[in-house]
Amino acid sequence: MTESRQRIDKWLFFARIVKSRSLAAKLAQAGRVRINGDKIDQPSRMVVPDDVLTIALDRKVLVLKVLQPGTRRRPYAEARLLYEDQSPPPAARERGLAALPPYREAGSGRPTKRERRQLDKWKSAGD
Repeated sequence: MTESRQRIDKWLFFARIVKSRSLAAKLAQAGRVRINGDKIDQPSRMVVPDDVLTIALDRKVLVLKVLQPGTRRRPYAEARLLYEDQSPPPAARERGLAALPPYREAGSGRPTKRERRQLDKWKSAGD
């Protein structure tokens, strides 16, 4: 019988969420990983299939459902089979092009009054 549970640091490494197992351990120790809503601080915590992980990375939050434990680090396409991504879509994608600043050519000089108004309107829309 194969083991159906696995250390969180190994699982994060095998699922290619982080680049190394030591980074996965640091992520867990920093309290940036939650298992089923409970904040963890030990990389030795075990995950089992159907656990929901909430991982706070630098620029995004991942919500992943564990489907199976990993056996070793595999290519991304195979590692993707270890989890189901339930992350909410990024806010910028939801707003579409309105989230992007007005486009200006580099080196085109100072903005015109019209361009400055567009930039001010864009900045105030983000508040």
